[in-house]
Amino acid sequence: MAYRMFEGKDHASIYQKYRFTPPDELRAVILQYLDKQKGRPHLLAVDVGCGTGQNSRLFAPNFQEVVGVDISECQLEEARAVPGYPNVSYRKGTAEELPFADGSVDLLTAASAAHWFDQSKFLTEANRVLKPKGCMALLGFSDSDTKLHYKNCGEKLNQIYEEVKQVLIPYTSNPVAVSEAKLKELYSAIPYPEKERIEGIQTTSLVPVWKVLGLIETWSMFQAYKKKEPQAAASLLLRTQQRFLEEMGVTSPDTEIEYAMEYFCVLASKS
Repeated sequence: MAYRMFEGKDHASIYQKYRFTPPDELRAVILQYLDKQKGRPHLLAVDVGCGTGQNSRLFAPNFQEVVGVDISECQLEEARAVPGYPNVSYRKGTAEELPFADGSVDLLTAASAAHWFDQSKFLTEANRVLKPKGCMALLGFSDSDTKLHYKNCGEKLNQIYEEVKQVLIPYTSNPVAVSEAKLKELYSAIPYPEKERIEGIQTTSLVPVWKVLGLIETWSMFQAYKKKEPQAAASLLLRTQQRFLEEMGVTSPDTEIEYAMEYFCVLASKS
């Protein structure tokens, strides 16, 4: 892949622990699109940049076989350690050199990953491995749409959350900005006439405060900050947790808050 940011064992471990699985509603949208464009049977789904396999496992009930692909062996080890998915397997590989035969893939997905790919090489590979009428589904979320809420202090919690992002701006890579733009440039580059963008798929979860901090820790910009200034990064997490709890009027980081996200999806079908 064009960028290699998530390969370490520690990063893979927190990725598995804190990252959210995409919502069932988004899976339903993708499957409806695949049914409309290609029809059944659904044999092989390939999840590119699969990380620890949250998105790969999401599609397990709907395909004969699901294969997650990632450059990081540490991420794949975490994915393989999750039991109960006999039709899901994982392979080491990149989005630019997919380890699949020509015309063999029904659905090619990438969840919060496509912004890291070499755009032109990935689209060439996608076209090679997809079956006729096979589909791409590139999904993610824009963190600028994320909102926190607890009783009557949502506005202040969101302000604290935004201040954390401001600290990390100097460590934010260009691909993250591409993701925040909801893959508009990649969408324009897809050569198929049959394509569409879906935005505003909302999901709200009740999560403990410590998980919100854990999610921040998974961000590539936080990891870059941590690598350069480890003590400052640790202090940022601790201080942010303290500020959250003080604003909420509670003492336990197990206290749950509402975490609202908006997902988007780029869908395309091979001619």
